[in-house]
Amino acid sequence: MANVPTEDTTGTDPDPDDYFEEEYDVTAAEAGEFLVELGEQLQSGEGDLTITGGDWELDFAYGDAVELEVEYVSGPDGELEVEVELSAAGDESPPSLG
Repeated sequence: MANVPTEDTTGTDPDPDDYFEEEYDVTAAEAGEFLVELGEQLQSGEGDLTITGGDWELDFAYGDAVELEVEYVSGPDGELEVEVELSAAGDESPPSLG
């Protein structure tokens, strides 16, 4: 289970039949720990993962289709964004939230 590295949430409880989004400001170490926990679930190959935060829990059965996006901007306001999109189990088309 991957635990979001803070209990301070401002959103609502996620509804598995609805849309849920939450952002967290955490340290690099906390983000790393979360990503390792999430990565271990993906590496297990079991096709299910669980993410928890505060008083909510998301369970997701995923397929093999994964979209991995890396975005980098250099300069004084530079940033690096890494995004992983998983498709639902049984849906082998490329995932898309947009």
